Amino acid sequence: MELIIFLIIGAIAGFAAGLFGVGGGTIIVPLLFIVFTQMDYSPDSIMHLALGTSLATIIVTSISSLMAHNKKGAVMWPVFKNLAPGLAIGCFLGAGIAGQISGLYLQLIVGVFLLWVAYKMFFGGKKQVVNHADDVNGANTELPSKPKQLAAGGIIGIASAIFGIGGGSLTVPYLTRYGVVMQKAVGTSAACGLPIAIAGALGFMFFGMQQQVDVPNTIGFVHIYAFLGISIMSFFTAKLGAKVAHILSPELLKKCFAVLLTVVGCYFLFKGLI
Repeated sequence: MELIIFLIIGAIAGFAAGLFGVGGGTIIVPLLFIVFTQMDYSPDSIMHLALGTSLATIIVTSISSLMAHNKKGAVMWPVFKNLAPGLAIGCFLGAGIAGQISGLYLQLIVGVFLLWVAYKMFFGGKKQVVNHADDVNGANTELPSKPKQLAAGGIIGIASAIFGIGGGSLTVPYLTRYGVVMQKAVGTSAACGLPIAIAGALGFMFFGMQQQVDVPNTIGFVHIYAFLGISIMSFFTAKLGAKVAHILSPELLKKCFAVLLTVVGCYFLFKGLI
């Protein structure tokens, strides 16, 4: 029965990710939080399990997304190589930081983050950044130095672990800020999601095992059945969501999703404060 529930979550998360053009983490974390709560898991572990499992599922979806963007030549591999070490180290350490934060405070942090994403989706996204200085590798000459990119990767990695996301909400704005065209920013961000997801999942497993989480079918803070069910279904339904997105108005879709995220974010804040 559990596996069926997680398959349904995967179907919803994948479809929504493809439909709204966002990472599955913003959908998966709230849904897992609700399901784990109904399963009467320890309140101290629910949010950590939702975050760790979300990052584990992003491993599968990021591979699919990476391959699709790479076929279109939208991945700036030199920039990816500069960011990846910081992303991986930061996300692993971020999992450790999240493990030290109480479930209550994590709810509040994620709630505020979802409201921020909702605000950006509702009011942002109208400006296109044009890249006037691509070199042969697709990297803008105005991008920061390698050490600065490494440090930026570390910050994005830490935040991604705490929010349970693939980092697209942070990597794309970082790249476009320095003049990278949107298509390449999204493609490179998709590639960056892989080291984030792998390091984050390993981190939540490792630090979760250190705390000896007393929840069945888990490795640390990663729920195995949830990981399998969500990964399998989201891989297929994301493509369906993307097809539907081309039929409907993108602006209307973004606003509808922003409203949904606002409701979920307020739900987290309400649960955390009451």
